[in-house]
Formats: sequence, structure tokens, C-alpha cells
Amino acid sequence: MAAELTVHQLIAEHRPTLDHALEAIRTRAYWSPHPEHPKAYGEQGSLDMAAGKAAFDALLGTRLDLGQPGTDDFVGGEVSPYGIELGVEYPHADVDVLLPAMKAGQKAWRDAGAEIRAVVCLEILKRISDRTHEFAHAVMHTSGQAFMMAFQAGGPHAQDRGLEAVAYAYVEQVRTPDTAEWTKPQGKREPLALTKQFTPVPRGIGLVIGCNTFPTWNGYPGLFASLATGNAVLVKPHPRAVLPLALTVQVARDVLSETGFDPNLVALTAERPGEGIAKTLATRPEIRIIDYTGSTAFGDWLEANARQAQVYTEKAGVNSVLVESAGDYKGMLANLAFSLSLYSGQMCTTPQNLLIPRDGIRTDEGPKTFDEVVADLARSVDGLLGDDARANALLGAIVNPDVKDRLEAAAGLGEVALASREIANPEFPGAVVRTPVVVKLYGAKPDDEAAYMSECFGPVSFAVAVDSASEAVELLRRTIREKGAMTVGAYTTDEEVEQAVQEVCLEEAAQLSLNLVGGVYVNQTAAFSDFHGSGGNPAANAALCDGAFVANRFRVVEVRREA
Repeated sequence: MAAELTVHQLIAEHRPTLDHALEAIRTRAYWSPHPEHPKAYGEQGSLDMAAGKAAFDALLGTRLDLGQPGTDDFVGGEVSPYGIELGVEYPHADVDVLLPAMKAGQKAWRDAGAEIRAVVCLEILKRISDRTHEFAHAVMHTSGQAFMMAFQAGGPHAQDRGLEAVAYAYVEQVRTPDTAEWTKPQGKREPLALTKQFTPVPRGIGLVIGCNTFPTWNGYPGLFASLATGNAVLVKPHPRAVLPLALTVQVARDVLSETGFDPNLVALTAERPGEGIAKTLATRPEIRIIDYTGSTAFGDWLEANARQAQVYTEKAGVNSVLVESAGDYKGMLANLAFSLSLYSGQMCTTPQNLLIPRDGIRTDEGPKTFDEVVADLARSVDGLLGDDARANALLGAIVNPDVKDRLEAAAGLGEVALASREIANPEFPGAVVRTPVVVKLYGAKPDDEAAYMSECFGPVSFAVAVDSASEAVELLRRTIREKGAMTVGAYTTDEEVEQAVQEVCLEEAAQLSLNLVGGVYVNQTAAFSDFHGSGGNPAANAALCDGAFVANRFRVVEVRREA
């Protein structure tokens, strides 16, 4: 089939989806083209549950040769947090060969225009969506997420975020018209007349530095934002989570090739154990955009040293929930228990500090002391995770030994209100599964502040006693300002307290959730409606997704001619 015909077919097929996405980011209403339920797949060419699992199993122990130029070796070594060796090998790149090859295809990709780039990106996302079950197992066995979470967060929710980035990229590129006729009156003289042409041009090659915990959810926004704005994209996965992004690159290269573009516009570079190629790549002059999710230390290094690139970082912060009073005490406890337990707290949005007045709180069940609130929360977590099968489905597996070490060390930081326990996973005996620990800090010891003012990534939370609601608000402000926060939660029936918390979050640029008691949790965000991070506090310098996330990935170049 001719490439031009294929592109026109893609416009006919995907333009309605793009238009829906444009409307969704305008209204912020709920919308998603990607089904969340596993049984929705298996028709019109998509893989059902059994076929997806079989496709994943067939990948184990294989070599994923992407046909990239400059491949000088094949590397691997991923071990699932569930205890199985994946045994997949991936291309290791000689970047002196690969980067020039990636740049070669950018002219045709630039000249294709915003709409064609958008629908090609949507075709990539559609083919990934058709393989959601396969991708779910890949995400599960690299991140340690339980299957249903890997299916949803690593599948439809990640695809939504990719599509959202494409929609924002399209909006920003078409904000300026392709051409304009410019006429300036000169009184009695002939008017000045120019024809002006405006072209969005890419910055260069984008580098996506993947993370271990959410390889697709955190990887897709930057990948598709850069690709849709005309840039080539080099994907450098986390060494423990290569497979989901390698499959993504494989799909992207197939679609680009089939639509007449250079497949080298998207490429993968895996690394040897301990090689640490991210720093080398990040400072290459060809790399003009960097998307990074991970530790604050490396994010700060990128911002300071990758001076030739536009750097977008999602780092880490200390997320807090202020508990001043509760109109639905049981609902609050249930909501918090789920938030603390989901994926063993291994989310950048999981609450860490629970700020509770030491004199207690008002509730619909009467007054509750600080100790009662913490004890009731501990019982709620215990009740949620009391059944091992349910616990495994919520907790997943500990992603790496560092998280396990932090969990075990946390018990020595204060009074343990909820001890972590080990849970066996019958299907995967090698999985490390632990329930959350909750530690009470009364603020009496000098070490208390050092504990709760440091990020403790994983299933660790601190119940921090504060003297008053106003002190809690000021501690919240200081925490966001000094350490950053991806999320803030608050429970209060007091209008003044609510306004104070809201004002802090507006001034310090932190996303706030108030009085959540139902099926929406502080550590979850919905594409097309919620902003993930704000870019306005130390936890992240960008938001997923907004106009600022895409607009500086391209520049508009003008050509003027006499009319």
C-alpha cells in the first residue's frame, strides 16, 4: 500500500479520536478511548487475556533486535520483582552511529505537519492498546505492580497520558497559522505587503530516561510530546524495566516505517550492568530535550548539567495529608488505608506524612484523640489487607532491595503504630511482599523532623503530631516549599482550615485533594482532566500534561517574502 494512502487512512481513522481528546482537555470532563476492563480486549485484532499472556511468555529468553543502526552488542539481565528471570536481550547502541541516523529522518517528519504527526502517533498508541494484555505482563514483571494495576496503569492509563500529550502538542503547533498575508497601510503610498510562512521546527533529539516503577505511564508523555512536535526520540529505559519501553519502541518503528517515515526517528538504547549511560547521553550536543522520572539527586544533576537541552523532570517530594476533622470518619480511614497500601506505596503520589493535631480531631462519630485516629487507621489497613489474596492484588511486590531496606529501617524511627508483615505469594514464591508500616512521631525528639522531612519512598508513613491546625498548615507549607510535593490531601469540616490549606497549595503550587472518602484516591490522577504535578515546587519542574510541557519542544520559524 502506498505510504501517502496509508497516511490519509490514518487521518480518517484517528482524526475523530484526536478531536475527542482536544475537547476533553478543554472541558476537563471524563473521557478515555482505552477500556479499563481486561474483558474489553480480544476483538478487532486486539489480544485477549490468554493471547496476551502467551505473547509475553514467548518473549522470555529471546533477543529483541529492533534493526537499529549502530547496534554493537545485546544486553539484558532483568529479573522480575516476582522472582523470575526475563532473559530478554536488547540492542546496545554505539551512539556515535545511532544519533546521526536518528537526525536523518527529522526533515521529512518535520515537513509532514502537525496533523500527520499526530495521527501517526495515535496509530502507534492504537497498536499498543491492541496488545494491552501483553504490555500488562511486561509492566508487572518489571515494576512489581500487581497484574490489575499493571494492566490499568501500564496500559489504558499510560495510553491516555500519551494521547493527552499528543493533543496538547497539536494545539500548541496549530496556534500559529501556516501562512499569513500581511499588509501595512502607508497613507498615500503603496501599502507594504508580505507573505509570511510559519513552520514548527523540532529542537532535535529527545531523550526519555525511563523509571523502574511506571515505565509506560511516566514514559509515554515525554515520548509522544517530543515525537508529535517533530523530534526524534531516544528511549533509555531503567535497567530493571526495559521490556515495556522496548516493545513501545518496536511498535513505533513499525508504524513509522509503514507510513513512509524513517523508523530511526524512535530508537532504544539499553545499557550494560553498571554502565550508567544516562549522564553521557544527557550531555551530548545532539540531545536537545530530556524527560526524566526518578530520584531528586539525578533530576537536580540533569537540570544543572544538561545545559544544551530543555529538561523536564519529575523527581520526588514529601506528600502530606492534613487531618483536622472528618465528616465521614469511616470513609476517611478507608480512603487513606487504600492510598497507603496501593502498590506498596511505591508511587510518587503516595501520602507519607499524616499531620494530625495532638489534641485530636472532631468527627461524625465524636471526638477522637491523636492515638485513636492512628490506631483506627492501622486497623483499617489491617482490615483491607487481612486476606492474603486481596493483599497481593493490592500490594504487588517490592520493586527493589532499597525499598525493602527503607521499610525495615523505618520501624526504628519512632513508635510503631502498624507493623509491616510479610505476605507469601503462592503464584510467585520469589516475590517480596510487605504490608505498610505506620510510625508515630510526636515531635519530641530532634530526630523526628529529620524523619518526616525526608522522602521515604515505599510503604512507609509517619503520623506526625502537631500542636494545632494552624501549625499543621504551616508545616505543610514548609514541607512543600523545601521538599516539594506531588500531592496534598486534607480532611476538614472547618471552612477556615479548608481555605488556609487551599491558599498554601495555591501559593506553593501543589495539587490538592479535599475530603476524599469514595473511590477516588489522592495518589491517582486521570488523564485529560487532572494535572500530575504542577512544575511549581521542588518535586517536579513540569506537569503532566499542560501546554508548557509541550510548547518548548519546538520553535516556530518564519519565512517572509514580498507579496
